[in-house]
Amino acid sequence: MTATTDTGAAGRPAAPAPDPAPGPGAPPRDPGALRAALLAGAAALSALAIAWCTTVGTAGVGLADVAHAVRISLFGGTVTTEFERAYGIVTDLRLPRALLAFTAGAALSVSGAVMQGLLRNPLVSPFTLGVSPAAAFGAASVILLTGGAAGSSSWPVIGGALAAALAVSAVVLGLASAKSMATATLLLLGIALTQLFEALTAALQFLADENTLQAIVRWTFGSVNDAGWQEVRVVGVVALAALPVLLWFAKDLNAVAFAGDDAARSLGVNVNALRVGLIALAVVLASVVVSFCGVIGFVGLVGPHIARLAIGADHRFLLPFSFLSGGLLLLAADTVGRTVIAPSVVPVGIVVAFVGAPVFINLIMARRAAA
Repeated sequence: MTATTDTGAAGRPAAPAPDPAPGPGAPPRDPGALRAALLAGAAALSALAIAWCTTVGTAGVGLADVAHAVRISLFGGTVTTEFERAYGIVTDLRLPRALLAFTAGAALSVSGAVMQGLLRNPLVSPFTLGVSPAAAFGAASVILLTGGAAGSSSWPVIGGALAAALAVSAVVLGLASAKSMATATLLLLGIALTQLFEALTAALQFLADENTLQAIVRWTFGSVNDAGWQEVRVVGVVALAALPVLLWFAKDLNAVAFAGDDAARSLGVNVNALRVGLIALAVVLASVVVSFCGVIGFVGLVGPHIARLAIGADHRFLLPFSFLSGGLLLLAADTVGRTVIAPSVVPVGIVVAFVGAPVFINLIMARRAAA
């Protein structure tokens, strides 16, 4: 049987019939409830993924061992001699690593979602604006000045990363505001700054001795190899504290992202204060992650893109889903990096670039075709 197509009077295909309306007895559609259910499912999947990734390795630790170790850690209990080895592997090595990977990816993804919304461009991320390379330069500078004595959990390193990232963000946004730059020009400026700070970081490596060089190179790869509970606490607290603040301004962010600055102002949104405050918060999220994990590109770009495809562009749902999608993306990348050429470990920044680069190219080509 051959399908036929109805045509109008001019020979053109007729418009498709609209979806049938719900019948009198059918419950009304509720997109919000569907999105909430999708968020709940993604949260459950995230918890399961963290537990499963904790079992991946050659030590033979299973889900039951993970659950038992977590139960003892949270509620107390006796660690038997037979369980002591599995308990140490879970609580000292694998669980902190999985949680750091998830929280770091979540923070980068939420940071990217905020920047994309405020600048109204899906190609914007902490990496493409030069924020992450600048934070890496700040951290590397502190390491060089201290002769490698400042480790990844050092507050001076965090301060150096944060100061450099905030300074670059102020320069980029200040120039964009003063010169009334289009977003495409802003992206080009970010690419130029990325190249500049990567060159400056390379210059620091040239000046460093062997021990300091090893510490600096870690930031250029992006890794969660040195994960510990202090890193998990800092990154997790910053990410979890920032999310409710961002959700509080989600409606204002929607107004800017969907209608533009002028329309948002007509709705009573203080656009300048909103942009400065939320981008500063996004920069803090990215720079804290960089100070602990190094430069991890593309998560801030790919995570929000995945979330937008799954749940839509409404920031009331996009932000928490970006949190989960970015966390899952980096967690999966770290697990692949630990297993693909085991026992060697591929840094997570390298693994995620293999996913992020094709997506970035696809986004550029899609926007070019739509132009």
